[in-house]
Amino acid sequence: MARDQIDMTPLQSRDELVAWLEAGVKPESEFRIGTEHEKTPFTLEGHHPVPYEGAKGIGALLEGMKLLLGWEPIMERGNIIGLYDVTGGGAISLEPGGQFELSGAPVETVHQTQSELMAHLAQVREVATPLGIGFLGLGMTPSWSRAQIPVMPKGRYKIMRNYMPKVGKYGLDMMFRTCTVQTNLDFSSEADMVKKLRVSLALQPVATALFANSPFTEGKLNGFLSFRSEIWRDTDNARSGMIPFAFEDGMGFERYVDYALDVPMYFVKRGEEYIDVSGSSFRDFFAGKNAAFPGERPTLSDWANHLSTIFPEVRLKRYLEMRGADGVPWGRLPALPAFWVGLLYDNDSLDAAWDIVRHWTAPERQALRDDVPRFGFKSRIKDRYLFEIAKECLILSHAGLRRRGRIDHLGRDESRFLEPLEHIIETGRSPAEEMLEKFNGPWKGSVEPAYQEYAF
Repeated sequence: MARDQIDMTPLQSRDELVAWLEAGVKPESEFRIGTEHEKTPFTLEGHHPVPYEGAKGIGALLEGMKLLLGWEPIMERGNIIGLYDVTGGGAISLEPGGQFELSGAPVETVHQTQSELMAHLAQVREVATPLGIGFLGLGMTPSWSRAQIPVMPKGRYKIMRNYMPKVGKYGLDMMFRTCTVQTNLDFSSEADMVKKLRVSLALQPVATALFANSPFTEGKLNGFLSFRSEIWRDTDNARSGMIPFAFEDGMGFERYVDYALDVPMYFVKRGEEYIDVSGSSFRDFFAGKNAAFPGERPTLSDWANHLSTIFPEVRLKRYLEMRGADGVPWGRLPALPAFWVGLLYDNDSLDAAWDIVRHWTAPERQALRDDVPRFGFKSRIKDRYLFEIAKECLILSHAGLRRRGRIDHLGRDESRFLEPLEHIIETGRSPAEEMLEKFNGPWKGSVEPAYQEYAF
């Protein structure tokens, strides 16, 4: 998650909210790729959660990274909770249960995503290994109960922790036990944003199936291929899901603003303080009717923060965020940006992808989204298996990346990053299904080997 913004200009009109999103429009020559990934820290000895405090805790890990990288610390109430590169590079932040997130810099090619990832990995290892900390590349912690997981010292998470159980069954699991990888991509106009949003929303279940990687809860099978994806179905449905309005006539920045205005807020930040306003709408705040701030209007910073607490399968900010994939081991991480760049940044592939999804109805899209956590590639929409659709999307993405023609120093284009996904399609098995075979075979019914085989 980005650092909470600091633009304190009070807002006068809804147009300013629309303009804030619209400011994301860029010419194609300026399109960038952002990749964010989370990984679960664990103690190399015993495979336990890592506390924040102590000489071998997460705080110490962040202090070590600060010294190594020379990045600026992000502090909250005297605790280091993240780092950012003042030269406009990436940022490191903590999710509620200590999941360690790299928010990558906006880069031009997937080759650069890969380079950034390799550098990050080397840096993290250099600091973490002496502290006895490893990192796991799964969509959900495979063996720990929620009670075992330490809480990071961040004010916004305290507010979310109190609110989540009121609005869904799995909110606390989402916060403390899941990891994702997501890709952030640009748009060149409002119409381009809408087209990309529709295509990527409809096809998000394809990414979920290709990256499904969370079949274990507390050491046992949970009955799902992506339990992380299932968790999002009952976390807080007022702020997540397939946003069917995106496919209706008149969709654009204004329509998303109207949706966001009615999503319940979590907090308002003033200085160091997070003020709990959970359950009240931004629309009321905008009208000066927030009980905690009678007569006061929100700032642009409040708006940016609020948009970062909305969690649909694809999120609109000043770019689009693809949110459907489980966290995976590092070798597979660049496959996600490669997949979406090939589909969305090449106009022929984007048109062809739209042709695949344009006749799907909102209930059909929803049913596919509901089935994919459990059934993966065996989910169906209309008369097609998701496996066939995934195969077709991969072909389109591959062609899109080839046409983009971004070549590395060895003359290879970005399509090489799709290899892990092509392997999945060749074998017909998602990562979770591969893991289940190991669990039922060589792992002898234990998830412990995952801490070696799926570690960073």
